[in-house]
Amino acid sequence: MERRNAWLSYKEAEEAEMEKLAKAYREFLDKGKTERECVAEIVKEAEATGYESLESKIKKGEKIKAGDKVYAVGMKKIIALFHVGYEELSGGMSILCAHIDSPRLDVKQNPLYEDTDLVYLDTHYYGGVKKYQWVTLPLAMHGVVAKKDGSVVEVSIGEDEEDPVLYITDLLIQKKAAEVIEGEKLDILIGSRPLADLPDDKKKDAVKQNVLNILNEKYGIEEEDFLSAELEIVPAGKARDCGLDRSMIAAYGQDDRVCAYTSLAAMLEMKETPKRTGCCLLVDKEEIGSVGATGMQSRFFENSVAELLDGMGCYSELALRRALRNSSMLSSDVSAGYDPAYAEAFEKKNAAYLGRGIVLNKFTGARGKSGSNDANAEYVARVRRIFDDHDVAFQTAELGKVDFGGGGTIAYIAALYGMEVIDSGVAVLSMHAPWEVTSKADVYEAYKAYKAFLLDA
Repeated sequence: MERRNAWLSYKEAEEAEMEKLAKAYREFLDKGKTERECVAEIVKEAEATGYESLESKIKKGEKIKAGDKVYAVGMKKIIALFHVGYEELSGGMSILCAHIDSPRLDVKQNPLYEDTDLVYLDTHYYGGVKKYQWVTLPLAMHGVVAKKDGSVVEVSIGEDEEDPVLYITDLLIQKKAAEVIEGEKLDILIGSRPLADLPDDKKKDAVKQNVLNILNEKYGIEEEDFLSAELEIVPAGKARDCGLDRSMIAAYGQDDRVCAYTSLAAMLEMKETPKRTGCCLLVDKEEIGSVGATGMQSRFFENSVAELLDGMGCYSELALRRALRNSSMLSSDVSAGYDPAYAEAFEKKNAAYLGRGIVLNKFTGARGKSGSNDANAEYVARVRRIFDDHDVAFQTAELGKVDFGGGGTIAYIAALYGMEVIDSGVAVLSMHAPWEVTSKADVYEAYKAYKAFLLDA
């Protein structure tokens, strides 16, 4: 059942809308290279369309009612947006869920050292990084430094054209593939110029002292402040059109910000009060198992729904359980796009192809669907109907051959509440690489799919 390429169905007006969406998406990627930056940008865009802080409304004693648009934020890294509908919340919600974290390098708490007149930052990689892909690239540092006085300093180095970039060195001498680069070798080169006129007992760390002076002058931070910092090393540079026909987007972090942004855009497009409450949930920590206080395994979402029910004057433990159980979710995560250069990794009848629309993964997992949600056939049929009714191009796929591919999402966690969940997202080439590639057509079809789901699920 081969699916038609979506590009062949577009009229001029649709292509213009697609290009407008692609431009806004690239700008979002440039502004949000970390979870904190994503949440800050999401709050800004949500408030511009009439969303208010749920916490703020509760503090003011304002009752939540149909038509209200509210959001909740957890530790500046996870966010839930709700557009309250006419129907009782205990009847369930239509939920779009994606994650906003991506593979990267994290600066360690005691990272700074000098060796032979070169200064480095020690790192620990985060998520499914292919270590050999991160050497000899221009890199940027994003994050925050929390100081003992309670102030928090935002750091961004390497994105402005006048900024220096950071770098991981490589070796001229050829090594075996399995030994190309080790995790402990992913140290960031950040300086080589020593301070002059230092006392003899300080000269051995003259380059390090120069770097510390620069950090202190620009950010007011000292070496000990690294102990309470969250600094992420990511590829430097803006998202770009890809291909001579400009049909694709190349950028860092498209897994899974391509689904996060299109889900957000669909949510913010909801102008009229819906029958069923719509929700857009954008989470952290998926790349390392959805753990911690800002991952899907946390109680953040459950607590946010409880607060929403309380603000509506109808909270009970049973109402909360019913609201979660009766909800329907698209677990919006990317799928591995078919790459003919690596055809041996795919089973062609059940692969995701660039340009053929949003991808439905009935199951993910590996080794006999281990760790998978595996959506009910009835729910798959309902989603198919919604997409067909709204002329959404879609395809179905697995994540690679049996016993070859595999992967996890947050779908199985949401399914623990008893709600219907299926994985749905955009096909990506070079997934988890520093630069990933998506089709503009698939980005557009995902946006259309999420709008349709919020309207009819």
